[in-house]
Amino acid sequence: MNKEISALEASILRDNNEDVIFLDVREESELAICHINDALHIPMNEIPERCEALPLDRPLVVFCHHGMRSMNVLHYLESRGFENVINMGGGIHAWAIEVDTRVDQY
Repeated sequence: MNKEISALEASILRDNNEDVIFLDVREESELAICHINDALHIPMNEIPERCEALPLDRPLVVFCHHGMRSMNVLHYLESRGFENVINMGGGIHAWAIEVDTRVDQY
């Protein structure tokens, strides 16, 4: 599986697969600025103690602001046995440009 997809590809994947979970790993202060509806929010620094709550059998699209932190989370989750993790390249910034212009940029 490709480990990174564009925001537009992530949107299409979510539209066509109800099992997909969007995982927002940004901080609370960033979430207050903008978010993607129905995304699960677990800040990056909480992933180690909360990753057991994530499903192993559903695709996870991980995102942050620009895609760097989420790629680190992807590598961490893979090291913990997750095989279903995809990074959204460009993060929520790309989502705001390519998918939903109503999402605030910062």
